[in-house]
Amino acid sequence: MTNSVTEDQIAAYRRDGFVRIPNIIDKDDASRYAKAALAARDRISDLPADPTFTRVAQVWQQDDTLRELTLSPVLAAAATALAGIPLRLYHDHLLIKEPHNGAATEFHQDQPYWPHLGSRHSLSAWVALVDVPAARGCMTFIPGSHRLDGLRRQDVHDADNLMRVAPQLLWEPRVTVPLRAGDCTFHHAFTAHSAAPNRTDDPRIAHVVVYMDADTRYDPRKRPAGQPLTEVGGVPEGIPFPDDDFPRLP
Repeated sequence: MTNSVTEDQIAAYRRDGFVRIPNIIDKDDASRYAKAALAARDRISDLPADPTFTRVAQVWQQDDTLRELTLSPVLAAAATALAGIPLRLYHDHLLIKEPHNGAATEFHQDQPYWPHLGSRHSLSAWVALVDVPAARGCMTFIPGSHRLDGLRRQDVHDADNLMRVAPQLLWEPRVTVPLRAGDCTFHHAFTAHSAAPNRTDDPRIAHVVVYMDADTRYDPRKRPAGQPLTEVGGVPEGIPFPDDDFPRLP
């Protein structure tokens, strides 16, 4: 693992709502994690059929190799520096766009999907485990869109869904960020982002670690259907997330 973030990177993240961090892990580790990611995908026979991406959630609780990456102190230090507040792990997941998948991940914000009450800041580390040029489905961001909160949940399968609720975003510039294996982007939970289809012969493999305000409380009214990883069994509304399943960052 390499060093954490610079002051310039922190400033760029807070201005734009996202930042690219090159070489946050080395290429050998990226290759090792990519093999573990594909093995984790192949172990599960009943993954939901979705042309947009293959999603494997909570891999840190299932795979010792990928747990290393999810609980990486370098990722944790970078996330904490960018957010400027104490954080805890919310969840992780693999997002694999299969070769020639033919489906984009349309513009959306992450925060409306999450059952968070009183959160001051949430963000995601999107770690490329293979080279992700534009043709393989890299991320595109709308700078400054992290200042837009209070929107309803958006549909990642509908190209116009976010733009119908926030039409001003139609005219904002977009920034597409290709990544080399081992590079990472961090993006704020309100930053609008998308990913093009994978038009190549190889899978796009991303390992995503989601961090939330350490003092975030659970709001069951916002738990999205079909996402049991965000359920906190037996925890009533307004109670902090339990440390065992949502560990605080060091």
